[in-house]
Amino acid sequence: MPRAKRGFKARRRRNRILKAASGYRGKRNSCHAIANEAVQHAWMHMYRSRKVRKRDFRSLWIQRINAAARGLGATYSKLMGKIGGAGIELNRKMLAEIAISDPVAFKAIASA
Repeated sequence: MPRAKRGFKARRRRNRILKAASGYRGKRNSCHAIANEAVQHAWMHMYRSRKVRKRDFRSLWIQRINAAARGLGATYSKLMGKIGGAGIELNRKMLAEIAISDPVAFKAIASA
């Protein structure tokens, strides 16, 4: 009697992991057990990095707004307080973009 193998679904699961590991160096792209561990770590880092990217971009926008505000003799916190008090509903991404691409408009927003 031949031994029972896991069949189609197990092969499909293994191949899915090996496909995700293609491009990895050494045994990590060809040996299922090692590739599985590498792929799980990669997915963990990818999940975490999607959250970190949002923080990084917000930090970048704040730095850009602060630099532009200091060029006008203000600070980031004072500027954001004035903008909020004036009822201007621009998010940090748009403010940073305006500060870079159109300094005259940024100055008008800052003086409001």
